[in-house]
Order: sequence, then C-alpha cells, then structure tokens
Amino acid sequence: MIRTSICDLLGIELPIIQAPISNATCPELAAAVSNSGGLGMLSVTWRQPDEIRAVIRETRSLTEKPFGINLVLESDVHDRLNICLEEGVKIVSLFWGEPNSYIRASHQAGALVMHSVGSVSEAQEAASAGADVIVAQGWEAGGHVRGTVSTLTLVPAVVDAVAPIPVVAAGGIADGRGIAAAFALGASAVWLGTRFVASEEALAHHTYKQKLLAAGVGDTIYSTLFDVGWENAAHRALRNSTVEIWEKAGCPPRGKRPNEGQVIARKADGTPIVRYSFSQPLETMQGDVEGMVHYAGQSVGLIKDIQPAARIVQQLKQETEQVMGQWQ
Repeated sequence: MIRTSICDLLGIELPIIQAPISNATCPELAAAVSNSGGLGMLSVTWRQPDEIRAVIRETRSLTEKPFGINLVLESDVHDRLNICLEEGVKIVSLFWGEPNSYIRASHQAGALVMHSVGSVSEAQEAASAGADVIVAQGWEAGGHVRGTVSTLTLVPAVVDAVAPIPVVAAGGIADGRGIAAAFALGASAVWLGTRFVASEEALAHHTYKQKLLAAGVGDTIYSTLFDVGWENAAHRALRNSTVEIWEKAGCPPRGKRPNEGQVIARKADGTPIVRYSFSQPLETMQGDVEGMVHYAGQSVGLIKDIQPAARIVQQLKQETEQVMGQWQ
C-alpha cells in the first residue's frame, strides 16, 4: 500500500494527485480519480462564476471523497476563490503568483492550501505565507512551467527547505517508476497532468489525445510561443505545425510571427481561437485543432494508451508497489 502522511492531511487513500489540466478537466475526471483513492482536481480559473458552482456541485454529486480546485494567480481571482469557498471546497491549489491573501482567505474558511512552485526561494515564501502543502514543479512538466530546474533536483531541495511541510513532486511523472523515484527524493505525493489528459474522461480533443500517444520524450518544446491570452508565460507543449512555421521563420518575437491573428479554430459557442493562443483544444472545438497548443510534459513518451481515469490510478498504484517491493 503506497500511503504517506499527506493522505491523512488531505483525507485520501493514495498519494496520487491529478493535476488541474486547465479546462480539459471536468467533474467526471476529478470524481473518478477521487473515487479511486487519489485526489481529483478542477481547474476554475477560466470558468465563469455560474459554471464554477455547477462543476463543483456536479463533482460532489459524483463522489463523497475529497477533491480540490485550482486557481492561477496571474490576475485577481479572489472572486472565484470566494465562490469555491462558498461551495464548501476544502482543498485549494494555487499557482503562478503571490499567494498570501488567498491562503489567508482559504484558511479562514477552513480549507487547506497547496501552492505550486518552481524554485526553492518560491517554496520558502509559500511556506512562510502558510501553505499547507508545497507542489514542486520540475522543468519537465507540461503546461505552464514556473521554473527551470529539473524535478530530480528541485524536489529534494524543496523538501529540505520547507520541512516538515509535505512536498508533492510534479513534472516528468507518468508511471510507477516515476512515483517511486519521487518518494525516494522525499516527496509525500505525486502530481500528474499529461497522464490524465490521456484519459477517457478528460475533455481534451481527440486529436490532442492521439498526438500524446504518438509523441516521444523529445517531442515537446519549452517556450513562451503560445501566448495570446497569457503573455510572457513559459510553457511546455508538443511540437506541431504552428511551432514548425515559427521555427522556419527564424523564431521571430511576438508581433513578427507568421500568421499572427489568423483564426484557426472556434469554441463551441463560435468564439474564434487565433494562432498562438494559449487555449488548448477541447472536444467541443472545431477547426485546425492540430495547430493549437497541445500542452504536454516530457513524460508524454511514456504514455501508450487512453484509459479510464480509475484504471490509470490503479495501474499507477500497482506499478509503484511493484517497484518499491523490489527495494525490500
């Protein structure tokens, strides 16, 4: 049984956390992970207030187990946090910004706070602000990436810097070998994003999921290329046609890139999505979804199938137990 102290803190059975994966997450995914013993997460930063209430309530209707919400602090999202706390959310995840006021508000409402960091100094600041859990995100991670240090180096450094606060390892983990390695580094839990994008429940577009299966560990790019809607934010994503035309043009800066402003896809409500947008392709979108950003970590090369989230959690558990059993 892979159980650590963080399980008691968060009220979960397995120290496996599904990363929020932006709007590709949904109640079905979060509930499936939580019902399987891990911790499911909902991204609410880019959802409207009514939708936030709806997804929280739907998730609660699907599971009696704990689940959490995630907020990106690039802009003021206190209103969204307040909605989540009003709905009784007890686990709040924060990323990409100064967390102090959000931590205070969450604690006042009786919620625990996890804060994702990319450096030791950021981890120490979050610990001083009162974060209950620190998520150490290595450079290998998919989606938006806070730092430039690898998971292998960052996790033990953060563990040493913030002890006894539990640390969650994020970035480059997609199977039991990676989970066991994270535990060896001192992590109390793991945080997997790309693996859960490749789940049946995730709202990622079919094309996106198939590209994940076809990719190798060297098929991602770390850049600030997909920045329309979120400027100067480094991220890791799969190489695609948009990356290719940009590189062929000599990797010009924003404002001089090929086909800037070109509408390549549309959301379900008809809202246009332009080339270089930070929006990932969801199953309801139509158009040139291949040219949109496909967030993925370097662990993508370890993912070979699309499975139900519950099966993914159980497989991760079994693989981890097998690896750790070999150490005894």
